Amino acid sequence: MNIRAALLALLAYGIFSTHDVVVKYVSAEVSAFQIVFFSSLLSFPLLTLMMVRDATPGTLRPNRPGWIALRSLSMAIIPACAFYAFSVLPLAQTYALLFATPFLITILSIPLLGEKVGLPRMAAVIAGFVGVLVVLRPGETELGLGHAAALLAAFGNAFQSVILRKLRHVERRVVLMLFPILTTVVVMGVALPFVYVPLTSAQMGGLVIISAFGFCATLLLVYSYSLGESAVVAPMQYSQMIWAILFGVFLFQESVDLLTILGAGIIIASGVFIVLREARGGRSSTTPVLKSRSRPVLSSGFGLSWLSKSSSDENRSE
Repeated sequence: MNIRAALLALLAYGIFSTHDVVVKYVSAEVSAFQIVFFSSLLSFPLLTLMMVRDATPGTLRPNRPGWIALRSLSMAIIPACAFYAFSVLPLAQTYALLFATPFLITILSIPLLGEKVGLPRMAAVIAGFVGVLVVLRPGETELGLGHAAALLAAFGNAFQSVILRKLRHVERRVVLMLFPILTTVVVMGVALPFVYVPLTSAQMGGLVIISAFGFCATLLLVYSYSLGESAVVAPMQYSQMIWAILFGVFLFQESVDLLTILGAGIIIASGVFIVLREARGGRSSTTPVLKSRSRPVLSSGFGLSWLSKSSSDENRSE
């Protein structure tokens, strides 16, 4: 089952990477705010069908409205920042910055979850940030708004993941999903009049692909987690770095040198080490990185794993 789960996860992340390529093409002429707004609207009917599966009794009123508001705002900002970064940065650089998320999760889990992080994991966090610096090479590379946007997306992703872990037994699944969707539509809708451009049929088709790919890949990822252990499935996310390099070279003529490959290797090795370290019993009380299953840089993937009744690995561990 673990082999099948890993293969499904690889397929899911391959679709995610293709999704990001379409984002890069569309965002060359369309604002990230507009892409997020329309892809969210296109995804809403499918997400609504998923939400009605939640038979947990209760109301839609949050038990922790402050945390829900912070998480919802974070999830509204994440895709806009990530999509903008994809539009102006090479794919490998964008992924390198977005993959700072596991290291930020580890740091944020200390004050927010009371996680005790030992020397090995902290060393992996430091090594991961070194890998990011190797890819970016500040001083040689001119850093701009795109880099800041990618870092903000990574921080927002980490922040919402830690909050989600904090609220997992407090809020209904439908609450954890509904409020981020509504917040995203409202926030992007406010920005839309300032950035709106009429869409061509090709651009509208691109938005449909973005929504469909994001939704389908997220469902595949949920299913892969239901089949196998998190320690097997989670490291598959780093296959996106390989796709980023290949797509960047062959589709966008982006140059990749040995330092970029070295930095990517450091990031992948550090992230996998943290996942495996958390998977070992007694090493982590909250396993914040191991159980971070969603990919909220998607406007169409708002925590679908929390609507899946088949998240068996979560249930086994708690």
